[in-house]
Amino acid sequence: MTPLVSSFVAHFGEMGSRWGINRTVGQIYALIFVSPRALNADEIAESLSFSRSNVSMGLKELQAWRLVRLRHLPGDRREYFEAPTDAWEVFRTLAEERRRREVEPTLTMLRSALLETPSNEEDRIAQERMRGMQELIEMLMLWFDEVQALDPATLEKLLRMGARVQKVLEFTDRLRGGASH
Repeated sequence: MTPLVSSFVAHFGEMGSRWGINRTVGQIYALIFVSPRALNADEIAESLSFSRSNVSMGLKELQAWRLVRLRHLPGDRREYFEAPTDAWEVFRTLAEERRRREVEPTLTMLRSALLETPSNEEDRIAQERMRGMQELIEMLMLWFDEVQALDPATLEKLLRMGARVQKVLEFTDRLRGGASH
């Protein structure tokens, strides 16, 4: 590995633990992501000085997250792995997987808890707070669905607008307020 790639791989491994994946998986992903060609497990193990079994487990996890794809090369029985190179595709995949693994189970639990009849004041207050959380998460998921449906060019424009979106919203609020008087 070049010093540039080595630095990226090491950093991604360290950040992995903060993102909910282990260091090894983060490093495997980073190596595959920056590689100009698909890599097989032996090449990954050798490049990172990991055991073949650790690489295999890491690759299974990355496939479960849909962050790497399996490829077969003509005339070669080994499995090769590549990562999407489009940052938008990677972001969307990660967002979808986090939603499926983390947000949806939370919404299911909240919906179930809100169907219960509170037996005392403490439960009533707890349900009020849970309802607020459930409503916020539902609203964010509706927004998320709309954003996920945007083409990358439009999404990029939206992100580049940043806080200017607030000014547009304030302007439209003033227009509506002025029109109703």
